[in-house]
This record gives sequence, C-alpha cells and structure tokens, in this order.
Amino acid sequence: MRKDVGKPDYIFALIVFILCLFGIVMIFSASTVISQEHFGNGTHYAYRQIISLAIGLALMVVAYLIDYRFWKKIALPLFLASLFFLVAVFFPVIGKEYGGAHRWVGIGDMVFQPSEIVKITFLIYLASWLEKKGEGIRDFSSGFLPFVALIAVLGFLIMSQPDLGTLSVIAVTSVIIFYIAGARYTHLVWGMIAAAGLLGILVKAAPYRMQRLTVFLNPSAQTLGAGYHINQALLAVGSGGLWGLGFGQSKQKYLYLPQPHIDSIFAIIAEELGFIRSSLVLAAYVFLAFRGYRIAKNAPDNFAKFLAAGISTWIVVQAFINIAAMLSLVPLTGIPLPFISYGGSALIFTLFGVGILLNISKYSSQRS
Repeated sequence: MRKDVGKPDYIFALIVFILCLFGIVMIFSASTVISQEHFGNGTHYAYRQIISLAIGLALMVVAYLIDYRFWKKIALPLFLASLFFLVAVFFPVIGKEYGGAHRWVGIGDMVFQPSEIVKITFLIYLASWLEKKGEGIRDFSSGFLPFVALIAVLGFLIMSQPDLGTLSVIAVTSVIIFYIAGARYTHLVWGMIAAAGLLGILVKAAPYRMQRLTVFLNPSAQTLGAGYHINQALLAVGSGGLWGLGFGQSKQKYLYLPQPHIDSIFAIIAEELGFIRSSLVLAAYVFLAFRGYRIAKNAPDNFAKFLAAGISTWIVVQAFINIAAMLSLVPLTGIPLPFISYGGSALIFTLFGVGILLNISKYSSQRS
C-alpha cells in the first residue's frame, strides 16, 4: 500500500554534497602537478570533475523526481542494455582500450565506463528479482542457483575487460542484499567457499594479479617494482601524521604516487590533512551507511528495501575497499573513492543511485 509522501533524507543528501565538494578541492590539490605536466595547466582535472558533478547532480534530481517503482517496471531491459554496453567495450571504433584494459565506450571525448552503469542497473534488477522470488530464494535450485548464475554472467563480462575491483564491489554488495532478502546462511557459506576457490584461479591465471597478492603480503619486497604503488601510498599516509603536511603540501603528488587524483586520492588526503581529519572522511561513509540502512529498514515495500540497502552497501563497500587498499589492508584493486576520486562515469552514476535512494526516503515510515 502506498504511503504518504514525505520529505527526503536531506541529511543524507547534504553529506553526499559535502563529499563531492571536498572531492573537487582534493582533486585540485592532488592533480596540480600531473595536470600541469600533461595539459599545461593545473586545473584540468578539477575543471572536468566540476562538469561531471553538474551532470551527476542533474541526474540525481531527475532520479529523485521519478517514483522508485518506475525502475521496477523497466528493471530487466535496463539491465540487458547495460550488459550490451559491457560487450560493446570490445567493438571497433566505440570500444576504448587504455593500458591493456577494455573498460570504456564512446566517440571522441564522450567516453564512459559501462561497469559503472552496471553497478546501479544490476542492483535495480536484483531488487526486483528478489522481491518476485519472495520465500523462493531460500530454495537451492530456484533461489540460490539462479542468483549464482546471474553473478557468473556478469562476472564473465566484467572479467573479460578485465576489472576485478568492480566485480568485487558488485559481488560483495549482491551477497549482502541476497542475505538481507532472506537467503539461507548455509547456501551463502558454500557460495563463499566456491567464490574463494574461483578467486584463487583468477589470481593464478593472471601474473599481474599474483604479483599484486605477493606485494600485498610483503610490500617491502619490491619497493621499486610491483610494490612501488602501495609503498608510495603508505609513505604518503605515514608522512601525514596526525594533522598532515597542510593543504596543497603533498610531496607524493610530484609524480611519485601513481594516480594521485583517482584511486590513490585517499593517500593524498591523509598526507595533506593527517590522520585526524582524514578519519572524518571514513566517518562520513559510516554515517551514510547508517542513514541508508535506516531508509531501507523503513521502506514501504521489499523492492524499495532491497534497492535502498543495495545502493547504500555499494557506496560503503566501494569506499572501504578503496581506503583499505591505500592502507595495505587489502590488495590494490583500482576502484575509485565514491564522490571524491576523479572520474566522470563513477561520479555521475553514483549520484544517480543517490537520487533513487532519496526518492525512496520520501516514503520512509520514520524520518528526521
């Protein structure tokens, strides 16, 4: 039954907006040197991120204005369309390859990353599918096996690019939502065991993944080789101390730390702002998780519940994997820090997901 429409979760929206603005500021600081070297000015990446933020905020408003039930109606075609784009990365002309990875499609300067679209479209489809299954998801043959098949198809396409980091975020998020929907604990345990075995095969199949794992286990073994990235990140984090070197004073951004404005931006944040202030970033994501799960808990129906929980989990899981990688708690994965890292596709489609979540929050039974 439809509940009366109330106000959206303005606090959630405010925290997201603050993180986005903070991201612009930190991208400007982190990318000054590399931007000057590649484009002759120090504001290139910050300027492009501002444009992406404007587009993302516009899409967020559009998603907020659309009743969340609309997405359930088009869940399957939306998901199939995003799968098409995952395949399109290998098409001549529109498929783009950078550094040996096929992860982008586009023409000219209009380039986007389909895997970022899949993060939200798959969550929409999964929420719809789980609601339709109901108690059937507890059955091994009609619930667990189809769920595994969905992840397997998606995993095959994403690993063909290859992009283990994105697959990790999608897989972890999906398992959590599957559990929230009422899946059997024993099924999940066996699934995790199988996933661990498959992960081991994927690591052994690609030398660079095995190298990343070796470096993770012993970062000091190859300080100038495969371990260079993580060692520079740890040096940046350690140099920041409690209060940091000061905004704009990073030493690692002077072409020492790879991708200082993208995947490694948290290391620059820790170096310039220190442990105390960089911890506020971590606290912001924890707070977003709290607000997001509260929206899910009080959602008017199961579709809204699963989708709200999925979007919240996606954001937080990706944030913690990124930060953990910079602290050498997990192997480097190459995924961006939500709302903060440079990257148009990631920012735009994450904000789109936030818009859907805010729409759901209007129907929450408890708001403050």
